[in-house]
Amino acid sequence: MAYNTIRYDVASGVATITLSRPAKLNAYNAEMMRELIHAFDAVDGDDDVRVAIVTGDGKAFCAGADISEGVDGFKVGSSNELPLPDGRIDYGSDTIRDGGGRMTLRIFEMKKPIIGAVNGPAIGIGATMLLPMDIRLASDTARFGFVFARRGIVPEGASSYFLPRIVGIGRALEWCCTGRIFDAQEALNGGLISRLYPGEQLLAAAHSLAREIADNTAPVSVALTRQMLWRGLGMTHPMEAHRIESRGVFSRSGSADGVEGVASFLEKRAAHFPDLVTRDMPDYFPWWEDEPYR
Repeated sequence: MAYNTIRYDVASGVATITLSRPAKLNAYNAEMMRELIHAFDAVDGDDDVRVAIVTGDGKAFCAGADISEGVDGFKVGSSNELPLPDGRIDYGSDTIRDGGGRMTLRIFEMKKPIIGAVNGPAIGIGATMLLPMDIRLASDTARFGFVFARRGIVPEGASSYFLPRIVGIGRALEWCCTGRIFDAQEALNGGLISRLYPGEQLLAAAHSLAREIADNTAPVSVALTRQMLWRGLGMTHPMEAHRIESRGVFSRSGSADGVEGVASFLEKRAAHFPDLVTRDMPDYFPWWEDEPYR
């Protein structure tokens, strides 16, 4: 696929996805939504890709939804609301789904880890798209804002699920109800990001972290672990986690990866894991019931 709003590059097992509308500060629109979903599909479908990094082109990460042509920019990814016969809006219709949420839900389903490298302002969808990414790094000059209440709308991108789980309900409410812009240090203190770097060091740090994953871990184990931890946020009792972990330990212990992991440890050498995400996910995966909007 030829991309117009992003760049997609793969080198040494790491995909770098760059939001690339620099003249618009990488503002998000329907085309970017479709291209990002396609790129995440490409990451999951390529066994040579172990990790993906998402960053921005130019001085911004993403300045939010492209509303240069008015309020309809908030409806990115949606067609006109379809009225019911009595004139009411069918709020259950797939056509009115938030375009940011379509993309963040795709990230949630990923089998490969995603690292966000926030090189500049991350506002609105620029902030909420980071939430389902697994590791979030930022330049020390980055800024963040969940500005929706200041634009007369509400948080999107499934952020009402992700944000309180990442930073706690109190901080999530403060950031969303004030809608204020805050700096990278506050984002670090609040747990929104895990590390800060000088701007010129950010991408190198993200690639170093990606290499740590790509060079030392089993792809199927990482895919399962990622889904276990994210979906564990919705569990109501530790027994649910115990059941899934038991399946994983049992199935992976008998896998080629499990044999290789033990052998490489005993032989004091680097492991060469043979199992592939596209081919060797265990038969109990996925273990959850079918969900809407997958």
